[in-house]
Formats: sequence, structure tokens, C-alpha cells
Amino acid sequence: QVQLVESGGGLVQAGGSLRLSCAAEGRTFSNYAMGWFRQVPGKAREIVATISWSGGSTNYADFVKGRFVISRDNAKNTVYLQMNSLKPEDTAVYYCAASRLGWITTATTAYNYWGQGTQVTVSS
Repeated sequence: QVQLVESGGGLVQAGGSLRLSCAAEGRTFSNYAMGWFRQVPGKAREIVATISWSGGSTNYADFVKGRFVISRDNAKNTVYLQMNSLKPEDTAVYYCAASRLGWITTATTAYNYWGQGTQVTVSS
């Protein structure tokens, strides 16, 4: 069982930066691949970035490549999403999730545990 709690969301102007954190409770955090997803009302949840259990592999959605960076600290049971050059279209609720698979995966259905989400709002 893994419990996930996101933090770091908020309101930022276009071009600004935010760093999201996702703290996990559970001794097996390092066994899980982690992902960041986002969702806006009326649309399906979409993958933003994923990272393997070791942190050695990452994958990004095309719309965030070069702007966002996912990382993890297994000693702190935490995964991060550094978001730079934010755009109004990045406005969404951001969720972190854990996958027992261990390797990077973009499929929503591959993730077993989800956080409650944190709102990110980018003003123009």
C-alpha cells in the first residue's frame, strides 16, 4: 500500500515556474515507477511525465518536453516535477501516481495508487 500526497501547486504567471512534490508513505516506494498526470474539467486525465523505480529512465509528453523535469529521491520517498516556462494551457489539477510495474509506463491503467491532486493555475 502506498499513500501519496502532492504539494506545491498554486497560481503563477505565464513564463514562471513551480515545483510539485509528491510524498509517499510506504516502505516500498523505491519499487514503484512514478508518474505525474494532469486533468482539466471535461477532459481525460493525461500523462505528463514518468520515471522508473531507480530514476534512471524518464519519459515526457511532447507538450512538456524541454520545460518540465521529473525526478525522485528514494531516500526521501518523494518524486518531483519541476515545471518551467509555464503556459496558460498547463492549467490543470496535477496528480502523482505509483505503478507496481517499476519501469516507465504512460498508461493510466498501469498505475495502482493516486494522490488527491494539486491545482496549478497559470495566468496569461
